Amino acid sequence: MSRIVRALLIYFGVLACAHAQDAESIGASASGASAALAASEAPSISLAASVPAVSETVASETAAAQDRRISSLLVAKFGVARAKAEEITDAVIASASKYSLPPALVLAVISIESRFREKAHGKHGATGLMQVVPAAHRNLVRHIDLTKVTANIEAGSHILHGYIQSAQGDVAAALKSYGGSSAYARMVSSRERVFEPTVAASEATPAQAAAVDGAEAAKRR
Repeated sequence: MSRIVRALLIYFGVLACAHAQDAESIGASASGASAALAASEAPSISLAASVPAVSETVASETAAAQDRRISSLLVAKFGVARAKAEEITDAVIASASKYSLPPALVLAVISIESRFREKAHGKHGATGLMQVVPAAHRNLVRHIDLTKVTANIEAGSHILHGYIQSAQGDVAAALKSYGGSSAYARMVSSRERVFEPTVAASEATPAQAAAVDGAEAAKRR
């Protein structure tokens, strides 16, 4: 083999080794970059995953605070037993949410109709907390025990929601249909304002709730 051929073989061999080393170096760099990228993204993913959990916790605490404040008002102002006040509060919040009614409005209707007495009976067979009249709503209450807290508030809220829809959102007109007179509608509206600060404070931030508490305390002085 001539010297020229040997020289060419050696030259190309050296080039092949150099290319192989470069490829290894590039591969190692790419792997390092991928690992660094994954490491930098990991905390972000973890943080993003924690956001829903934090939101759920805050929502749960807010709902619990709302229940406590409303039930405490029922105990203090209307003499309702604590366990019963909590049951009524839960039913009011659930039905108000289901039928897009202000909780303060549902509470006001109950306070005027029965003063939170679940076994109350009135004219024309009106029964329970929201004094639902079975004869007027046979299909709705056919299989319902209206002396039960949840069933009565569910039925009453359903009826009130229907009246509001029929009145195209006119709450005063809906209350007149529910209670039978304009005077009744005014009484409920007036009583609703009694409940609004408590419900508003229950839905507020701690600082806002404290401000409402301070305002209520100042009124009592």
